[in-house]
Amino acid sequence: MRLSLQETTDPRVYDDAVRSLPITSALQGWGYGEARRTLGQTPVRYLITGDGRTVGALQLIRKRLVPGFSTLYAPRGPALESLDLLPAVADAVKKVARPTDALLKIEPPVPFLADDSVVLPDAYGPFRRAESEQPEHTIVADLTRSEDELFAGLHAMARRNVRTAQKMGVVAGRDDDFDAFWEIFTATNERAKLGAFPRAYYETMLREGSAHGGEAYIVLSRHEGRALAGGFFLAMGKGTYYLFGGSVRDDRTNPDGSPVKDAKAPDAFYWNAMLDAQRRGYELFDFWGIPRTLDEDKHSFGVFKMKLKFSEQRVWYPAYDLPLNLAAPAIVKALRWRKTQNNLRKRGSADDVL
Repeated sequence: MRLSLQETTDPRVYDDAVRSLPITSALQGWGYGEARRTLGQTPVRYLITGDGRTVGALQLIRKRLVPGFSTLYAPRGPALESLDLLPAVADAVKKVARPTDALLKIEPPVPFLADDSVVLPDAYGPFRRAESEQPEHTIVADLTRSEDELFAGLHAMARRNVRTAQKMGVVAGRDDDFDAFWEIFTATNERAKLGAFPRAYYETMLREGSAHGGEAYIVLSRHEGRALAGGFFLAMGKGTYYLFGGSVRDDRTNPDGSPVKDAKAPDAFYWNAMLDAQRRGYELFDFWGIPRTLDEDKHSFGVFKMKLKFSEQRVWYPAYDLPLNLAAPAIVKALRWRKTQNNLRKRGSADDVL
């Protein structure tokens, strides 16, 4: 099938297409692109048409590198009827790309089970396997099961901690307190030596992510009113994605000076976020990122163990590159070098967090 890209500036028309496609992701939604705009990047949205109908949607983020060169990036995209359309998507993108666009990176939103028997595709037509920008490895949960089945599927420690949190009066659910989320998020990043974008990036995503057809929201876990854990979610279609969050250390004390008992707020956060998503009709819960290589000495290993308590379904989201001009190989090397330098500056390690 020959495909064409029809640029659209109508956010509702675009998000309606993204939401309705079987292969899709919230990162292809209009709101995510608007958040990227706050970083100086330019989102461009297209409807993918073929045989007189819409068969996909594509949000490209144009990133200016140096004068004369830019890259195109489809975060967890494109949204499509079928992966069989990807070779034709490559041809269609070449027709709308600018001479300065050196490379296109895509991340088809189809998870592959992290199993030794599963072979990840090396290519889709001219697209070739490459390094991803979003976490390539993650954990997902199937929310089509009943609440009892979901709870029974948790690790025994998670079940015990959720019950403890309930007995201690922990309350977890959707919350409008962005400042409380920001305190948790910032404390977690500082503790783990992670990077973060300016606050306006997250505020824009929260506002725009719910404006046109998707949904952006915050879930917080509170004990005696204090927010101790929480996260930021972006949702579209049948899936919700836990993008940012964490927890704060509970340094409160009792009147006698003894530490307040651990209320297990992070466990309550994860469990109630899953329940909230299930009750609102979402079928896929993406925990968003586990490390490629497990190392017990790194912060990311603790993140992995925490998420594993709530689902053991590990998956991969491979990425693919399409060179658009002869400068592409040199640009890929330069981007990898820049990422390595950022890692060294922030954490003293050349390794990626995930």
